Amino acid sequence: MSNITLFSSSNVPAFARNNELSDTAKALTGGGSGASTKRISIKGGVFRLVAGGKEVASIEDRHLDVVIVRAAPKVSRIFYGGAYDAEKIVRPDCWSNDGEKPDASIEAPQNKTCMGCPQNEAGSGNGNSRACRFQQRLAVVLADNMEGDVLQLTLPATSVFGKEEGDKRPLQAYARFLAAQNPPVNPEQIVTRMKFDTKAESPKLFFAPVRWLTDDEYPTVVDQGNTENARRPPATCRVPRATRTPRCRSSPPMMLSRARSTRRAMTRCGSGSVSLPRFSPVATNSSQRAGRRMTSV
Repeated sequence: MSNITLFSSSNVPAFARNNELSDTAKALTGGGSGASTKRISIKGGVFRLVAGGKEVASIEDRHLDVVIVRAAPKVSRIFYGGAYDAEKIVRPDCWSNDGEKPDASIEAPQNKTCMGCPQNEAGSGNGNSRACRFQQRLAVVLADNMEGDVLQLTLPATSVFGKEEGDKRPLQAYARFLAAQNPPVNPEQIVTRMKFDTKAESPKLFFAPVRWLTDDEYPTVVDQGNTENARRPPATCRVPRATRTPRCRSSPPMMLSRARSTRRAMTRCGSGSVSLPRFSPVATNSSQRAGRRMTSV
């Protein structure tokens, strides 16, 4: 039995089902509650489970089935002035939760607005890239353990924007595909498959529908979207410039939208409807429907 399976919700004894961190646990984790914050990392093109800032599990499969329970209402921006150092984790020099203006807590914002900011100009980063980078924040649950932990996931711009290529869709193209169905399909109503683009130099995800949730699963997902962990601001990421993946620690304030608004948040940068075939989940057998469990490292 793996460590992840051992502590899945189905194996928790009655006395521990309403657990909160004890004084002993807080002392051993450094006196804080950070150990309860868990996220999915896509570092190195591998799905990794990170808890308390440390990797605790990973999967070898190139895809992972999840349910998106919340999404940040807008695509955010983040800027680091210094060169990337893999051994150092620092707070960003500037960030924006709405992609329009710097956060009010920043002591020395790069500009009054994001639109006219010099860090938003092509060439301000490596090559012709922009020094200030986009990212989208999600809260998800694993498809094979919807009653388990809510996991934070921060996506780089390459996984958010771009055109679809057949059934390969970045996040916003995927959300528009779901919204174009009749009736519209909300991300929190279905299992979503996240799959790595094997042709990309840096970690990049495509998204595809797997199946509808059952009538029994849907209330669980709605409840998960209203939990503290789903509402909690995701960790601030030390974005490692052009082709690397983020390292995360402390967090600038960022509230995630309610589950029923997930589709609107994911499609905010796209407009208009598109003519697409009716919603048709990818083919799966009964074992695949359960998703992929992460195995201990």
